[in-house]
Amino acid sequence: MKVSTFHKWNVTPREAVRIQEQLRRKVLSSGRVPGPALVAGADAAFDLETRQVFAAVVVLAFRALEPVETVVHQERLSFPYIPGLLSFREAPALLHAFEKVRHNPDVVFIDGHGLSHPRAAGIACHIGVCLDKPTIGCAKSLLVGRHRAPGLSRGSTSKLYDADGHVIGTVVRTRDRMKPVFVSVGHKISLAQAVRLTLVCGKGYRIPEPTRQADLLAERAKRGAR
Repeated sequence: MKVSTFHKWNVTPREAVRIQEQLRRKVLSSGRVPGPALVAGADAAFDLETRQVFAAVVVLAFRALEPVETVVHQERLSFPYIPGLLSFREAPALLHAFEKVRHNPDVVFIDGHGLSHPRAAGIACHIGVCLDKPTIGCAKSLLVGRHRAPGLSRGSTSKLYDADGHVIGTVVRTRDRMKPVFVSVGHKISLAQAVRLTLVCGKGYRIPEPTRQADLLAERAKRGAR
């Protein structure tokens, strides 16, 4: 896959914030993916003892949700853990993994936030802009915003609002009586379709299958390296 970046990654936290402010202006918060054939999921695992990151990308056939390609990239961590700046710690390795992908997915799932971020520039936005692909952020925990709890049945949703009352995401129950996930736009897709695809890409687990498979692959790579 083609990757295009508009900045360098070896930056200070202050410079990273400025880059996120530039990034937000590049994000397209609407769009539609007509009849996707392939979906990709990406996630990373960290070995803090050796300071290595294992970035995994899994491409799946959309309807069957079965893998057609898997890629792992390993490199050394170079950015500290700072809330709100996850992309500068994780995205360089993920983008290197995407560069090795031979298939061309129609939509990408990222285990992290998109517009539901303090500067509306989460890792799903960063990856989406660099890939120029429809991208969905699906995070397991709340980063910013307020919401009501969705209903307890699968498919129940509630809106996620920022401090000014703007909708920045959707809280989605992907499994009955399980904790919800936080879905937001990364790039080139509407929030409504992002929610629909998150539910369609479920296989009975809390996490959509693309990022679940990527998480498993990244963890296996980390264990294998040890």
